[in-house]
Amino acid sequence: MEKHKYLLEINDLSIHFFTEEGTIKAVNDLSFNLRPGKTIGLVGETGAGKTTTALGIMSLVQTPPGLVVSGEVKFEGEDLLKLSEAEMRKVRGNKISMIFQDPMTSLNPVFPVRDQIAEVILLHENISVKDANLKAEEMLEKVGIRKERAGDYPHQFSGGMRQRVVIAIALACNPALLIADEPTTALDVTIQAQVLELMKSLKTELNTSMIMITHDLGIVAEICDKVAIMYAGSVVEFANKDELFKNPKHPYTVGLFNSIPDIEKDTDTLKPIQGIMPDPMNLPEGCPFHPRCDHAKPICAQKYPKKLGIGEVGHFVKCHMYSEKGEW
Repeated sequence: MEKHKYLLEINDLSIHFFTEEGTIKAVNDLSFNLRPGKTIGLVGETGAGKTTTALGIMSLVQTPPGLVVSGEVKFEGEDLLKLSEAEMRKVRGNKISMIFQDPMTSLNPVFPVRDQIAEVILLHENISVKDANLKAEEMLEKVGIRKERAGDYPHQFSGGMRQRVVIAIALACNPALLIADEPTTALDVTIQAQVLELMKSLKTELNTSMIMITHDLGIVAEICDKVAIMYAGSVVEFANKDELFKNPKHPYTVGLFNSIPDIEKDTDTLKPIQGIMPDPMNLPEGCPFHPRCDHAKPICAQKYPKKLGIGEVGHFVKCHMYSEKGEW
């Protein structure tokens, strides 16, 4: 098979929802890429379009009212948006898997966990039921659950254990890409750390690429190689993790870092970002962040900023402050 530089390339993706009240512009001209074996963090507030982006990659946007209005999602060089539903079913759970936020709603309460892992294996691999069950038990062991518990039902497991089962289902067919949608949100801090450590070790062992959707920059620091900062459905800054943490450029990214306590600085109060995320049905003209930005100038309310390379290679930002025409 032909080797591609990027496992996943998203170019100018826009996903809108057409309702009676108006058009919800959930994702707008979104672009980023991911190399094989790497992890990218999609970071932003609630409503930034992170989950909709993931559903767009998986072709799971509910139509109607949702519609991918433009762009391409290239996976291993092939545009997933051009595949039929039957072709996408062969990709989902096999080459690309997704872990959702709440493990309880991801699992079927009336089937033992072994059956739920084996179902994915039987769907994508030419294998007997007996062998699929054995592989399901192996996957449970891999995520730290004894195989003797394979016949138990989801309600017999704690939240952290259920999330481990969901991870076992997602990795059962050794996907090339794993999308994790805030996989530790419903868990307490100790269990969060265990689940993240597990995902990190399994990702290395299986050489899986990963998209980690989160609003927690601590998780990004722990697990990601690249970071895409999302605001109002678009990536406003994209960089290597180390570069982004040392040298954030977009005012929104700087605002995110300013709202986190720094152990090395003695500060009495944190500086929150003023205002709230704009209504996706009524996005402001120009840069969508300008009503909340301390640096906003007239151009920001008039013109949408272009993506510009800045600083280190691979560091991009959408902000008029760094305009090549010197409009700032």
